[in-house]
Parts: sequence; C-alpha cells; structure tokens
Amino acid sequence: MMTKIDYTKPWTSAERYRPYADYSTDYITALTTAVDKSAYRNSYHIQPKIGLLNDPNGFSFFNGKYHLFYQVFPYGPVHGLKSWALMTSPDLIHWTDEGLKLFPDTIFDSHGAYSGSALPLSDKELFLFYTGNTRGENNSRDAYQNGAIYTQTGNIRKFDTPLLRTPEGYTDHFRDPMIFDAHGHKFAIIGAQTSEEKGTVVLAQATNDSLTAWDYKGQLQFTQEEMGYMIECPNLVFIDKKPVLLFCPQGLDKSIADYDNIFPNMYVIADEFDSESATLTQAGKLHNLDDGFEVYATQAFNAPDGRVLASSWLGLPDLDVPSQADGWQGILSLVKELTLKNGQLYQYPVVETISLRHEKQNITLSEVATTIDSNSYELEIELSEDEENELYLFASADNSSHVSLKIDVKNGKIELNRANLPVSWAENYGVTRSTYVAPGKMKLNIFADTSSLEIFVNDGEKVMSSRIFTVPENTYLFAKSSLPATIWQLKK
Repeated sequence: MMTKIDYTKPWTSAERYRPYADYSTDYITALTTAVDKSAYRNSYHIQPKIGLLNDPNGFSFFNGKYHLFYQVFPYGPVHGLKSWALMTSPDLIHWTDEGLKLFPDTIFDSHGAYSGSALPLSDKELFLFYTGNTRGENNSRDAYQNGAIYTQTGNIRKFDTPLLRTPEGYTDHFRDPMIFDAHGHKFAIIGAQTSEEKGTVVLAQATNDSLTAWDYKGQLQFTQEEMGYMIECPNLVFIDKKPVLLFCPQGLDKSIADYDNIFPNMYVIADEFDSESATLTQAGKLHNLDDGFEVYATQAFNAPDGRVLASSWLGLPDLDVPSQADGWQGILSLVKELTLKNGQLYQYPVVETISLRHEKQNITLSEVATTIDSNSYELEIELSEDEENELYLFASADNSSHVSLKIDVKNGKIELNRANLPVSWAENYGVTRSTYVAPGKMKLNIFADTSSLEIFVNDGEKVMSSRIFTVPENTYLFAKSSLPATIWQLKK
C-alpha cells in the first residue's frame, strides 16, 4: 500500500533538516506520484521533479552550454535542507536535468547550500560561489561564503575552508554572493543585514586568479534611502557599459518605493561602478523590476555573446502556494534578455523563445468564448490609442471563473485581477496588480502556462509575472469587446 502524506501539515525544524539518506523509498515514490498527478505542472517552464524550487543560482555559460542551477529541497514542498540542482541547455529553451550537484555535506554548509553565482575559470572549470548555512544550539545560525569547482566532467570539488566569513558589524543574515568581472578584476556583492538590522550590500574583491583569496571593500553605495532590514540576491550586471543593480530589499518602507508584494524585486541604473570607493555613481531612482504578483531572486549575468540574460523565481518567501498539497512548489521564469532603452530597463524573453511557437492562429476575442487546447500559449495583442478593453484568461466556459486583464491605453494603465479564480491564495497582499506606461499604442505579449502568466508590455517596457492556479477545464478566452489577436500554442 502506497504511503499517504499530508504535505500541507506544519513541518518541524527536525523534519526540514532531516538527512537525505533518511527518506525511504516508499516516501519518495509517494511524493513522486503525487507530483506527477498534480494539475498545476507547467509545460515549458523549469520546475522541480519533486519538492521545492526557489532561487535561480549560478547562471552562466560553460563548456559550450548554458548552466542554470537552482536552490531545491527535494523531499517536500517547504523550505528545508537545500541543495543546488542543475539544468543545462544549448539554446536557453531545451533544458536537460542534470540532477542534484551541490549538496549540504560539510561543516560549512551543514544546514543548506544557499544561493550564489558562478563564473568560468577556464574551459574545464566553473567556479561556484555560494552561502553555506549552518545551525547550532538553540537554532543559532552562521553563514559562510563558500567556493567550489564544477568540472567539465560534472564533478564538484569544494574548497576546504570558507572564502569569506561574516565581518564585524553584520548579523548572520549575510548571503547570496554574486561574482562578476569589472575593470580587469573579479568582484562579488553579498546581501547583508547590519548589526543595526539595516539592509545593505557588501562588496568584496578577489586578490588572486584562483579566486581563493578575497578582501572586503565596504558597503556598496547606491542610495541614500534606508533599504529595509535585509537585502537578498543582489546582482550587478553591465548593459551598454552602465551598471545595473538588481536586488531584493526586505522590509522596505513603501514611502521609498511603492509595492504590493510581501517583498519586492528592484533595480537601479547608474553611470559607473567605482570599485575603489565601492560606489555606483549617479545611481538613479529605485524601480520595481516586475509589477506582477510573484517574482523574486532574479539572477542575471553578462553572457559571452554580449547579451545580459536573467532568470527569476516565480514565487516569494514566506508564502504558501496551492501546489504544496501536491508535494511541490516553485518554477523559474522564461529566460529574459535585459536591455536599456531611453534610460529604462527592458526585459523580454530571449529570441530563442520563438522556437516554442507552433499552430499560429489569427483570432478575434469577444464576449463569445474562444476555446484553446490548453493554457500553454503565447497571445499577442496590439491596441490603438484611446482603446479600452478587458481580457479574460484561464476562463471557464461561462466566464464565471477567470483572470482578468483590464487595459486602458488612453491612460497607459494595465490591471491584472485574479479575484475570480477557483483557487485563492496570498489574498492578504491583494488580488490586483497594476502597471503603467506612457499613453499611446500598446502591444502585449502574454505567455500563459498551466499555472503561470508572464505579460510583457511594449516589448518589455513593463513586465507582470504571476502564478495562476485554476482547474484544468478552464481553457477559454474572452474579451469585453471585439479584439483581434494572434495566438500560438507553445511546445513542451
């Protein structure tokens, strides 16, 4: 008889940090069966085989392929004992699951291999920089910034001792090292909390070519505002030679930057990166990276082909999601290219995403239902000046259940509403999200998957990314008034 497991029950600390070897074959089989039966499994997004996926890690190009690691707890849909899993791809679309690679198996990462980054040292070695989470008596915690080498043959070799330890003046919330090249040197930025419980970003510099020795340079200066009580997942990339800082401030005062999610994912564009003074010079305003319901921990890197590529966790910390009842949670976004246009950050799925398209149809959405094969499609819509309309996606046959997208071109406003879904969650943070662009003609590219929705406005001027949980039969489209559109079903 197969083991029955209630994945929604509270998990104790002992259960979350249980050694992997203690999980029985019956347990793993039951978990795998539950996940395989889940109605929320996506078609073309990266998702865990079982358990929990959260932050993308180590996004890089190595050994002729893109490497995208992600944080995973493979034995339950909760935040537990984390490892890194690896996906590889020749084209950012077709991914091969390489399995678990970086395990919590030393005294410096005993309670989790937490987030970090990667940088090729040669054609044969990929340097991994990650946070090791350890816990002691009374649940005390220490964080270590550890190094490892991932080889061309797929093996991991960890360094014997941490590369960086938490300096004085900071709490144990010190994590997520992101390595990058600048001015002929290797640097890393780390998310941190000061002893006064203020969020900040710390800069370090490698002092040798093997990246085994590092010195702290101080706190990265990019704003005069207080950044809440913690900053997670900082990334520094260079677009048209301008530094762009991506980061996740926790506890940010909404008078500094308005947001609706429990924690925002934000960005700042600057003129220069001054490594000597640890400053982003002429840093601009803080902006939300994404105006949807769920996006966090975005990781970007400067790829060797000149593009800046990014992947996001379509999820948020400290929130339960409906798929947990099926033994899993968390997906990654489509891979996006980041560009700058008129001083603003644009994000749009990489051009390779076109290869997912098939079965193109020119349709007219209206009050009469448009039936589609599945919620796995790209919908492209262009609206003229002064036009107003409302789309209904993931809809039931009578449109009583749906996700609505209200579009007001005249005022440049788009409002996403998921109040009318059969599965509700995270309602404490509201049921609508809005974004704004300059009034005028508007183009939308809407990527729907079984339990996700990524909306790109004007080729990436604004983005709204969200998880959508509904019943399998809700595969209809409606519009408040007649609206021509193009739709492609997307391949798995």
